[in-house]
Amino acid sequence: MYRSYSVSRFLWLLLADAVIFTFCAVFFFVGRCFFTSAEEKAEKPIRLPVIMYHSVFGETPSEYVVTPTQLENDLRWLKTNGYTSVTAQQVIEYAAGSGSLPSRPVMITLDDGYYNNLTYLLPLLEKYDMNAVISVVGTYTDNDAACDPHIPCYSYLTWDDIMLLAGSDRVEFGNHTYDMHSLYSGRTGCMRVGNESEDEYRQALNSDITQLQQEFTANIGIAPRVFTYPFGAVSRESLPVLRENGFLMTLTCRECVNLITRDPDCLYGICRFNRSGFVSTAEFMRKIEEK
Repeated sequence: MYRSYSVSRFLWLLLADAVIFTFCAVFFFVGRCFFTSAEEKAEKPIRLPVIMYHSVFGETPSEYVVTPTQLENDLRWLKTNGYTSVTAQQVIEYAAGSGSLPSRPVMITLDDGYYNNLTYLLPLLEKYDMNAVISVVGTYTDNDAACDPHIPCYSYLTWDDIMLLAGSDRVEFGNHTYDMHSLYSGRTGCMRVGNESEDEYRQALNSDITQLQQEFTANIGIAPRVFTYPFGAVSRESLPVLRENGFLMTLTCRECVNLITRDPDCLYGICRFNRSGFVSTAEFMRKIEEK
């Protein structure tokens, strides 16, 4: 026999279906919003241009020398155009999953450790509320600076100068090798040469960078976490050695804008734009805006 039709039973089933459907829809919507938000946050890298200066001196610029006026024009342009100077430590913390970065960050770096970085750079960093990373060559500080200190056109920073800069809270330091900043030693910078075994190369590089790390610690109580390749010459075999020595960022001379994510590995091989003194501020800044 057929069961009699029950309106009340039908309505209860309809209500139950509606409740289940509503629950599933809400769950799907909330889940989709949550995961989409997480994915968007994780997948949106931050654009970071890095500028590479060397010497700051005089009135006659060159490929690796800018005048104090050019440097000030650069910093003023960055400030006026909404860029915020960030430290290497800020970038390292962001990539490690903590902290934040401004919407338009820029990192300022200077190579080799010229004394004029103290003379002309520091007052301008303070004036424009900016920071910089100065990468020091150990032998330049130990030998050249000690023999002929405090001549702005060519001297290098002494350890006392480095201590003064470190105490300003405007400057971080990078390891630019102790004695591998050369093109005439049989190798290009700290690159591996053809007749070296991998073990020999690792030992040579480790010995060099460890010496400068130890001198930093002994003289100013800080060991750099940034390593700067001399001449931008990179060997793939160098990275394990640098990691083992606690470096969390490496700087190259390749010119492009960096995309910083929450992955610490994105900081190995940071690109930088060389600031030639032969171009105007406006012409140079077009490079970091366009690339």
